[in-house]
Amino acid sequence: MSNQKTIKSALISVFSKNGLEPIVQKLNEQGVTIYSTGGTQKFINDLGINVVPVEDVTSYPSILGGRVKTLHPKVFGGILNRQNHAGDVAELESYDIPQIDVVIVDLYPFEKTVASGASEQDIIEKIDIGGISLIRAAAKNYADVICVSSVDDYAEFLELISENNGSISEEDRKRFAGKAFNVSSHYDTAIFNYFNQNHDEAVLKISETNGKVLRYGENPHQKGFFFGNFDKLFTKLHGKELSYNNLLDVDAAVNLMLEFKNDAPTFAILKHNNACGLAQRDSLHQAYVDALAGDPVSAFGGVLISNKEIDLDTAEEIHKLFCEVVIAPSFAAEALEVLKGKKNRILLEIHDVEMPKTNIRSCLNGVLVQDRNTITDTAKGLKHVTNNKPTQNELDDLIFASKICKHTKSNTIVLAKNKQLCASGTGQTSRVDALNQAIHKAQSFTFDLEGAVMASDAFFPFPDCVEIAKNAGISAVIQPGGSIKDQLSIDFCNANNLSMVMTGTRHFKH
Repeated sequence: MSNQKTIKSALISVFSKNGLEPIVQKLNEQGVTIYSTGGTQKFINDLGINVVPVEDVTSYPSILGGRVKTLHPKVFGGILNRQNHAGDVAELESYDIPQIDVVIVDLYPFEKTVASGASEQDIIEKIDIGGISLIRAAAKNYADVICVSSVDDYAEFLELISENNGSISEEDRKRFAGKAFNVSSHYDTAIFNYFNQNHDEAVLKISETNGKVLRYGENPHQKGFFFGNFDKLFTKLHGKELSYNNLLDVDAAVNLMLEFKNDAPTFAILKHNNACGLAQRDSLHQAYVDALAGDPVSAFGGVLISNKEIDLDTAEEIHKLFCEVVIAPSFAAEALEVLKGKKNRILLEIHDVEMPKTNIRSCLNGVLVQDRNTITDTAKGLKHVTNNKPTQNELDDLIFASKICKHTKSNTIVLAKNKQLCASGTGQTSRVDALNQAIHKAQSFTFDLEGAVMASDAFFPFPDCVEIAKNAGISAVIQPGGSIKDQLSIDFCNANNLSMVMTGTRHFKH
């Protein structure tokens, strides 16, 4: 270890006092002079430990309601001076500036204040000025100063000064500087994003401090990471670590099931980000059984999700299937015990958390950003364009199919009947191919498509799809409309007693 420096003085100015007491006690034991301000100063005094008020150093009181406390040359000179620079040392003596060896700062909780729904004035007051300046100064001068910028680092700092009697290596000071610049850059990103909520500035700033190394990426030869607050969205109850592909499937499952959040019991099974089974029934058990019937082959190794608590009967059925992940708002105690019977099966309890308002993905040498697709087709918003109108049962199925279609890879066609997914054509290069794939798949699992409905994620430029659908027994169609040749498909439906509704909203998913 190189360039050891022993701490002789410390400036402590924190918002949260959690975990601070043992550090202050240890610094005091080691004879360190402690400088502080406001509430932190009182906290240290209440411990019976001597503390020098910053006002005694600067000869200025805390002013402007506490907005200005440490912003003074005698404070920042003590932090930013170069101890191996004769001119700096002379100036410290000339201006009676105390040397500061450690800065401990905990910033005002800006993000928590925003998340709490506080008023704009309260939010603005939580933009830290003095603290962020202290962090930048101390981190910049890591050659002589160690900066402790987060409560999360208190324990490690205490360990360092305890083991080495207050002596800190340059390696550790530089490492803590890196932590400090992570804190300051994340803080500034949060502030900018608050002011740029409407994207008035075409600027993207992302800062995720919760990083997790995954076993690998999509394939074993690729590195993989997840950056985000997974625990805010889920409580993991059981199972192995989630993989990169697990997380993508979980994301697809959660977004799909949000369409059915307040509906009757609904169960979905996904594979490679697409639903291979989905059903809505009076009981969750029956919803699972009918979802599985949609494609029991693809369900092997899939991700399962429910919009209701999983009960014992449903759990016993699920337990017969090899599946990677099961997601639900809650699990009955006895159901949980059954599902824990497979040690690697991942069980996630999903919390009621709002999803991000934007989607972000890498593209070429940059990123693409778009608004989240928050439009869900409803019966009220449909345009009935054919002479034959859908029955109430068909209308329910059309909306059901449309919700699934929105979350299936384009080009896609979804076939449904009695609120059960019969089959989908997913990710095809033509809509005709997607339809033919869906029909073939439905028939291979012995679905009777007579009276089934069809949903398309985009318009029909030709009447070929509605003709194929009619020949398969499909009786009603939902699609966005908007083709200059819409009338061709409408005319075919009118001539063949099909009903067709248009949503006016395309749901491509690339």
